[in-house]
Amino acid sequence: MRIDFLVALFGLVVGSFLNVLIHRLPRDESPWRGRSRCTACGRTVRWFENVPLLSYAALGGRCAGCKQRISWRYPAVEALTAGLALACLHRFGPTGVAAAYFLFLATLVAIAWIDWEHQIIPDTLSLGVAPLGLVLAATVLPLGARQGLVGALAGAGFIYGVGRFWKAWRKVEAMGFGDVKLAALIGAFLGPMQMFLTVFLASFLGAVYGLAWKRSLKSQVAFGTFLAAAAAACLFYGEPLVAWYAGLLRR
Repeated sequence: MRIDFLVALFGLVVGSFLNVLIHRLPRDESPWRGRSRCTACGRTVRWFENVPLLSYAALGGRCAGCKQRISWRYPAVEALTAGLALACLHRFGPTGVAAAYFLFLATLVAIAWIDWEHQIIPDTLSLGVAPLGLVLAATVLPLGARQGLVGALAGAGFIYGVGRFWKAWRKVEAMGFGDVKLAALIGAFLGPMQMFLTVFLASFLGAVYGLAWKRSLKSQVAFGTFLAAAAAACLFYGEPLVAWYAGLLRR
């Protein structure tokens, strides 16, 4: 029970930092320099106003200075990251594998939110973490170096190929290079089979969203957000899904 509490607390702290990344990276601001400020009035946020979840609740979701509403994204990202930390602990145990996959999921949270809000995927996150994923695949993860490398190349190559084909056929951009780099990151952590499963699931989710909310399959969506969500789902449920599909093929 104590380890659950500590892991959840660690997840909250990481989630607070992810909020800094989500706000600053799209604006080309350093996440390392400068204290947090209210996005409405610019007032410096005091340390006791920046405690994950608790400060948001104590302040009633409003800035202590100008009383403008604080985005619900802040507690949502903190709670989500804490939940993912606990999920890694219970799925993989208190191991280096759990820590590696938590790093992967935390990166996906930041990427998903940034892409949803700004339709960009910062290279700092995708290209910055993908090489680390290859190192972890070779040293910590059960994937192995070869599968990590093949997954990264297959993911990037497949997304790039689909994007070029769609542009040549429909004369519109379907996927940007940000999606290509994100696919390489996902492949490095999950390997080729689950990478392809991730793309399939992300495409399905994007199509459902396009039909349900945009009323059209031609509507542009933040595909990186759906890739990130699908990759997280495949991390926990991909192996049984791949095994089930392989069983169907053998019948």
